[in-house]
Amino acid sequence: MSKPPFLALPAGVRTYRLGTARGDFAVHDTGGPDADGSGAVALLLPGFTGSKEDFVGLLEPLAQAGFRAVAVDGRGQFETGGPADESAYAQHELARDVHAVVAAVAGRDSGGVHLLGHSLGGLIARAAVLEDAAPFASLTLMSSGPGAVSPSQQERVRMLLGALETMSMAAIWEVMRELDQSVGSAGEAPYSRREDEESSGAMEEFLRRRWLSNVPAQLAATGRQLLTEPDRVARLAALAPPVHVVSGAEDDAWPVEWLDGMAARLGARRTVVPGTGHSPNAERPRETARAVVDFWLSLGPG
Repeated sequence: MSKPPFLALPAGVRTYRLGTARGDFAVHDTGGPDADGSGAVALLLPGFTGSKEDFVGLLEPLAQAGFRAVAVDGRGQFETGGPADESAYAQHELARDVHAVVAAVAGRDSGGVHLLGHSLGGLIARAAVLEDAAPFASLTLMSSGPGAVSPSQQERVRMLLGALETMSMAAIWEVMRELDQSVGSAGEAPYSRREDEESSGAMEEFLRRRWLSNVPAQLAATGRQLLTEPDRVARLAALAPPVHVVSGAEDDAWPVEWLDGMAARLGARRTVVPGTGHSPNAERPRETARAVVDFWLSLGPG
């Protein structure tokens, strides 16, 4: 579970429900619903059990660099909501949602949207590019690997899938918190790097509210995707726009050497953010934003 570095939104960021051809999606947007459609746009997709808040630390530096950044709760995640039918969360359906959001935020002269997916969001981003790469100026895969997650993480996902069949979301939350407190969560960000500004209690309440807001059918469907995702790197290499592979120095979900190998096969730029684990976007957001911006700017005017 990724944990935002803080909860207070930077100045100028708007939170609203973005209307698309496939329904409304909750977003944090540095441009807002009345953006004039000019300039470069970046769409940020969160990971499994995550939300748009996982990117809150990136929003200000991306905006300062001249990018309109839109972080979205996907179908069934946190404040977007969704049906109780697992078929609604098939990967091709989630990829089509990405295209719908892109169509709603892309400016006429944007030159394509920079797509960034963290963890599960990277698998969904990849699926969207494989469906149709034309709307995208680039693809950034952040802590997201070539196929299914590592064996250790598969074990954790299977435990969650089993719990979803027999326990309430509230009961699962209590078990997860007990586990976190007793053994810690390797590769995850601490509750906050700004605990002088926000209490750990507020962060805890946010994490609980976010968990309870997730649609169980979405967690079940996407959890199975994490277990069964095939290696699509060769296909992506043939079709994709410029690719950037970003990760922390350690990662339990997809080992760093897997990510190194994927980047080599893709001919992609490779960035390792020192001192971070599975969520560099939350753990060291300014360093992560700098790496992402440098990649986007290297591609020329968007």
